[in-house]
Amino acid sequence: MEYVELARAESPRGELVLRERRPHDGPTALELRANGVFVMDTLEVSTERALAAAALALVDHPVAVVVGGLGLGYTMHEVLADHRVETCAVVEIEEALVGWMRDGTIQHGPALLADARVRIVVADVAVALAEAHPASYDLILLDVDNGPGYLVHEGNAALYEDPLLEAASLVLRPGGALAVWSADEAPALAEALERVFGNVEVQPLDVALQGRDEHYWLFAARKD
Repeated sequence: MEYVELARAESPRGELVLRERRPHDGPTALELRANGVFVMDTLEVSTERALAAAALALVDHPVAVVVGGLGLGYTMHEVLADHRVETCAVVEIEEALVGWMRDGTIQHGPALLADARVRIVVADVAVALAEAHPASYDLILLDVDNGPGYLVHEGNAALYEDPLLEAASLVLRPGGALAVWSADEAPALAEALERVFGNVEVQPLDVALQGRDEHYWLFAARKD
């Protein structure tokens, strides 16, 4: 296996590295790592697509959507594939990652960002939701971590607690929904959603990763 570093950046949260993985007997892939920990790559994108598809199915009219976390753009890509979506605000805290998408360091980035429906917000998603106008979105997808048990940064723990969930509820229109992706069961998150929204749905989803059958969970709450 050969690795070629394409870009590196430092931020208050640590080190972000984009590199190309070149196996001797398989396809080349881009890989994103934060503080040395694997975040995602361009080879296995089934979880991002499954999150977006399951979340979009929650809402009859997902006209305005927020995606928390840009990653390598695959959740956003799946959202934009839905003809009902008219605006998609993507909130990403790492400015360098947004730059790599814009300048083509991530090759598919410029084409995705050229979609007129996309608005990139460089900010902490908690701050962005707190500052958003009430009742302005139909769907919020939190794809910042692999759930509360697998945080990219320890500070992200607050994203799954009552104050952030309350801010998300205020931003949603009636009939809208908040969807949170998790690689594991998260009973504390389910309880928090129930407290804030008065309802919660937990959907187990089967995802194939590198030939393995994995189980993920979608935690959703609706704004009545």
